[in-house]
Amino acid sequence: MNADPTPPGLTQATARKALGQHFLFDPDILRRTALAAGPIEGRTVIEVGPGPGGLTRALLDNGAAKLIAVEADERFAEALKTWPEHAEGRLHVILKDARKVKWESMLTELGADMPAMIIANLPYNVGTPLLINWLKSGPWRGDMALMFQKEVAERVCAAPGTDHYGRLAVLTHAVTKPHMAFTLPPGAFRPPPKVDSAVAVLHPLPEGEAYPHLAKLEEVAGAAFGQRRKMLRAALKPLAKRHGIKAAEWLKEIGIDPTARAETLTQEEFQRMASSLIKS
Repeated sequence: MNADPTPPGLTQATARKALGQHFLFDPDILRRTALAAGPIEGRTVIEVGPGPGGLTRALLDNGAAKLIAVEADERFAEALKTWPEHAEGRLHVILKDARKVKWESMLTELGADMPAMIIANLPYNVGTPLLINWLKSGPWRGDMALMFQKEVAERVCAAPGTDHYGRLAVLTHAVTKPHMAFTLPPGAFRPPPKVDSAVAVLHPLPEGEAYPHLAKLEEVAGAAFGQRRKMLRAALKPLAKRHGIKAAEWLKEIGIDPTARAETLTQEEFQRMASSLIKS
């Protein structure tokens, strides 16, 4: 027997494992998530995977001027369309796989103010690809507060020299200033996942500080961390070969120790590598 029924006003439907659904209903946690990246009053907010609508309600109640809810599950999308805020034009519901959304075009079509905040309890199976897509996006994307599995949130926010530092942290720090806001145990969700979760907050860096060549940076970081136990001269050998250069010589020329390993490199050093390949 379910001793903790879905709160009134939210969709009564079970989570689908195939969609990575785990729902939050605690009002205090939902409010903390809604406001983790800063005030939302008067702002355009994108929510991915609203599910029953717990976070959706918190976002509306805390003043989001235009809330765009992207939901791949027809059960929840149709239910959200019955909310009064949808009839009023304050809540827009998009039935679609978030990985296929053309975000800037969608915002323009809806007449939304930009940059838009992104606040979401992300489905576990699409969180990382969505984040990478958003990091590569243009000025339409503003502050983000994203619920991930805790291990993913740690990889998003990791500093050089730590166990979780890798490609994702390099990309995240190139264009945002991230931090972990708070963590949640499995019991906070229905159904409870097998791992802890955490909200990562990412504030965009000023235009002059954000690294502009994220695709090349991703290529370099992916190669370096793809064989993270190896020295850079070995891990980056295939990448260097594609650019017609020798890895060890290239690294020495740009002032990076060829015998270093990826997890010891700073953000500046990764960007130096990426920029040098653009120029080569």
